[in-house]
Amino acid sequence: MIPSTILMIAVAYLCGSLSSAIVICRLFRLPDPRTTGSGNPGATNVYRSGGRIPAALVLVMDILKGTVPVYVSYWMGLDPVALGFIAIAACVGHIFPLYFGFKGGKAVATAFGTLLPIGFSLAGLLILTWLTVVFIWGYSSLAAIVAVCLAPIFTWFIKPIYTFPVAMLAILIVARHRANILRLIKGEESKIWDKRGRLKD
Repeated sequence: MIPSTILMIAVAYLCGSLSSAIVICRLFRLPDPRTTGSGNPGATNVYRSGGRIPAALVLVMDILKGTVPVYVSYWMGLDPVALGFIAIAACVGHIFPLYFGFKGGKAVATAFGTLLPIGFSLAGLLILTWLTVVFIWGYSSLAAIVAVCLAPIFTWFIKPIYTFPVAMLAILIVARHRANILRLIKGEESKIWDKRGRLKD
């Protein structure tokens, strides 16, 4: 199983390295998301500069590049810990993309994609959590942080065997949002629908 795990970790990283935001922005002739708005190559920033359709495409692609390698690994019979490392590899690829100078996004959508193989009940709870936080407070980053922190708890009640891998993934995503956490504490974070000024995701 070890060679298979190593192979799928490499595949997951390479899949994650495909920056959906940059690809979609080039196809739609939109500004480079790395130099526009918040500078974060993610769906939220693309939404601000290009609207719903490009942002939706970015979101779907980011989710799939997390889901596909984990689903394939699951059907290969790899154990939960191996799946956890494969999920992390996909997210690391998004954060440090090989094809785009190792400068990527926050990997929230990709992390969500890696969790889909656990079940749609978990996915539904995470989406509901994200939407609730955005509806109440309006911060995409806060919604992502709250959802990812609750993910291991949800997983414990749905499929306990995957709790540890999901917790590893949650730690990575929260660490990636450390700058957002500081801005939230200071009251300087931008809301998801704010399209003016220097924005940060």
